[in-house]
Amino acid sequence: MVGDGEISLRPARREDVPAIVAMLADDHLGRGRERIEDPLPESYYVAFDAMAAASPIQMMVAETRSGRVVGCLQLAVLPGLSSQGASRGVIEDVRVAADCRSRGIGELLVRWALAEARQQGCRLVELFTHNSRVDAQRFYGRLGFAPSHVGMTIRFD
Repeated sequence: MVGDGEISLRPARREDVPAIVAMLADDHLGRGRERIEDPLPESYYVAFDAMAAASPIQMMVAETRSGRVVGCLQLAVLPGLSSQGASRGVIEDVRVAADCRSRGIGELLVRWALAEARQQGCRLVELFTHNSRVDAQRFYGRLGFAPSHVGMTIRFD
């Protein structure tokens, strides 16, 4: 379990990119879209730099006392006209290292994102999870999320 300072959250740094990409690749969907190479393709670092420069986007990591990155989450705060001009939080890329799951790390990350979104004036928080990720859907439901939309995707590969 998370506790006693075992896990801390902090903004992601450029040097965290390999650990984050490894977590993104560690499932049946990520294996097909991520490239785990040494060195990583430059496209990951270009994307990280763009995210770091975008003020409404925060990438957070969960780190052990020994400095190992074991979780990540991206929160974007988006202004909008819908819902009487409400801002919304969008949570993406929630991942926990396979050997660290079921210890409360994902919950710690999501609860941080919810508190941060509320502090930034968001009236709602959305997240999207692939329909094949049944365990993730159960996890998000336990944290108070409810199914509300049908997501659709176009990939430009």
